[in-house]
Amino acid sequence: MEEVRLMKGNEVIAEAAIRCGCDGFFGYPITPQTEIIETLMELKPWETTGMVVLQAESELASINMVYGGAAAGKRVMTSSSSPGISLMCEGLSYLAGAELPCVIVNVSRGGPGLGTIQPAQSDYFQIVKGGGHGDYNMIVLAPFSVQEMNDFVELAFDLAFKYLNPVIILADGIIGQMMEKVTLKPIRPRLTDKEIEERYGSWAVTGKKNRKRNIVTSLQLEPHIQEEHNHKLQAKYREIEKNEVRYEAIGCEDADYIIVAYGSSARIGEKAMELAREEGLKVGLFRLITLFPFPHKELAELKKKVKGFLAVELSCGQMVEDVKLAVGSDIPVHHYGRMGGMIHSPNEVLDALKKTIVEK
Repeated sequence: MEEVRLMKGNEVIAEAAIRCGCDGFFGYPITPQTEIIETLMELKPWETTGMVVLQAESELASINMVYGGAAAGKRVMTSSSSPGISLMCEGLSYLAGAELPCVIVNVSRGGPGLGTIQPAQSDYFQIVKGGGHGDYNMIVLAPFSVQEMNDFVELAFDLAFKYLNPVIILADGIIGQMMEKVTLKPIRPRLTDKEIEERYGSWAVTGKKNRKRNIVTSLQLEPHIQEEHNHKLQAKYREIEKNEVRYEAIGCEDADYIIVAYGSSARIGEKAMELAREEGLKVGLFRLITLFPFPHKELAELKKKVKGFLAVELSCGQMVEDVKLAVGSDIPVHHYGRMGGMIHSPNEVLDALKKTIVEK
């Protein structure tokens, strides 16, 4: 049966991992996401579902444990915050290159450097563009609520195994630390090796006899073979772009101006939209749910009937570059953001909209 609780975003990540049949979590504590591994340790899923939970000695160790678990065909995940994700970037490139399914949660904070433990969205470039080396992409989901923090864990695993690719849930300190009502699904049994093979193919290293051995690696010394592999990866990413774009358009049907945002900025942007409507300004909100794949076509369609866009994010301006690429240079696209852990208010967003687009 479904269960309704009042939970923190970080706590529900742990609960969702257990309930969707995760086999293993390997992580390391860092603010503002430490409650994820703390909650898993408190719940002791190894006694109920058999899920392994291990605090590694570092982020480097945890991402490579994820590599090992994913290579064995297991549903494995990790979580961290911005500086910890930076340490994982080499491993993320390896996972993408080896086509291994896994889930990574980033509850981001302000930077650069150690920065602050307060919320930020300045990891956009790192996560969406692939922070490691090489030409690769990860599917990126941006939760808007505690309920989506819950729902996106199962969705992330499903997408990871469907495309044999890492999936990142990119949240921030606001979504991770806030408490809301959430509906939890019943516990789903963990998949067996046989079920994994039947659903997703026999790519994993399982020690199974009577078949050609599987070799999981991202290393290829022959350049022409490596180029072929890259072409295969790029074809997969184009398929993801074709099939997996997710967004929410709120009040965009009659809008003259559109706020583009994701995560906590979208929550603030929605309130700014309501305040604008009260003043007679026709403002809509375009909320990104997938950051990769990015909804280029959908934004391009909207530009045909609006006067301008305002990209709102907790950064100096990163997502705004993709908005500009989507809609082109023949329509105003402006940016409003706060940095270093400072959070914009709905009234600040509305004032920025008026000054940059409406009053021009």
